[in-house]
Amino acid sequence: MAKSKPIGLAWRSSTLFIVSTVGIGLFTDLFLYGLVVPILPFILEDRIGLPQDQIQSHVSALLAAYAGASVLSSLPAGIIADRVPTRQAPFLIGLVALLAATLMLFLGQSVPVLVVARILQGMSAAVVWTIGLALVLDTVGPGNLGKTIGSIFGFISIGELAAPVLGGVVYKKAGYTGVFGMGCAILAIDFIMRLLLIEKKVAAQWHVDRPETRVDQAEQDGITGDEESANEEEPLLRRKEADSYKVPEGQPKAVKAFPILYCLKDPRLLTALLLAFNQATLLATFDATIPTEAKQLFDFDSLKSGLLFISLVLPYLLLGPVAGWLVDRFGPKPAAVLGFGYLVPVLILLRLARPGGTSQIVIYCVLLALCGIGLAIIGSPSIVESSYVVDMYSKTNPNFFGEQGPYAQLYGINSMIFSLGLTLGPLLSGGLKDRIGYGNMNVVVAMLCLATAFLSVVYVGGKPKFLQRR
Repeated sequence: MAKSKPIGLAWRSSTLFIVSTVGIGLFTDLFLYGLVVPILPFILEDRIGLPQDQIQSHVSALLAAYAGASVLSSLPAGIIADRVPTRQAPFLIGLVALLAATLMLFLGQSVPVLVVARILQGMSAAVVWTIGLALVLDTVGPGNLGKTIGSIFGFISIGELAAPVLGGVVYKKAGYTGVFGMGCAILAIDFIMRLLLIEKKVAAQWHVDRPETRVDQAEQDGITGDEESANEEEPLLRRKEADSYKVPEGQPKAVKAFPILYCLKDPRLLTALLLAFNQATLLATFDATIPTEAKQLFDFDSLKSGLLFISLVLPYLLLGPVAGWLVDRFGPKPAAVLGFGYLVPVLILLRLARPGGTSQIVIYCVLLALCGIGLAIIGSPSIVESSYVVDMYSKTNPNFFGEQGPYAQLYGINSMIFSLGLTLGPLLSGGLKDRIGYGNMNVVVAMLCLATAFLSVVYVGGKPKFLQRR
């Protein structure tokens, strides 16, 4: 007996609703991750009762536990995403883990409970990022992936950077209960949307033929046409480039089972993943050190520490979409080179902040705002570059990579690398801050950005012409 047509099939399987659901899922993950950042020192001191000299190390460890779990879970999530018939079931399971983590985080009375909560939260993040991005690809196709991802990232940056502000403000005004209630409200919205979602391939059994699907395909064809025009302008260069993406016969069984492994020998893809790693390291560094540094410099409580993150939020929100559009227009190389290069002097200048009153607070806020500009610039080059490289391999070798391509595996690895940055970022920054001070710590991070800018010149978007001739 045929299944009855679900209520609201048209809008529940629409591109807008599916992409919005994934966007809300990613928003929820980053929001709940950042919600506790400004209050972690106060949870550990007030609720757990740790001495002051152990706060920084435990804050860094809790941030790293989240990211470490995500690192270990991302690749399995990518493999699952490529093999399950639909994405909805694992997408919902990931949210259940996030709910359990939230309950433990806000009710736990010991450090081990908080650690387990952050581990569950990290596992949920691996699922939502890997399977969510694979679901986006299923919905919009490779031709529209770049601009769709750019739009989603612009939206979720609000959760990523605004959550510490709201966490600090709500904790100051309403305590743990207020922060927990805000987290549960967002989880409820996320759960309802994931439950209502109907994937396009599931909707197809009721013979839903949507005009937007044809529009999407037309846009993809248009993009392909642009690429073909570019090929005509530089035929030799493009032909050599296409040859470089061919996969030779006789690959090992492991590569045949997981085709993305072959792509990992490409220096462009490796550099794109390095951009993701360093971007995550920077975000985690700010998350781990701003609250503790503000407490040491200005004796800020959770509310004032959270408000400091506004200096990072506003430039990101205002300039992030513009930077993403520029990446679509001019490619990822200029943004990667200029963004990471720009961050080098700005990070070094953070050492100018000193203990003091309003004037020193203003200096620190201005320097954080300058850092926010850099974060906006480096927000999208990694995912655009890595998607392009893998798409070239997939198009050049359709039989090797299969009908769906290795995109879910790519997003699993990307999530793993990003989470690795979130893991090592707090450990690196927290350890360096304790040993060599906040200013010198930022010099080390600045040198990491300098090396990334140099590698971006050489590899992102392909080697520059003056290097290709040699």
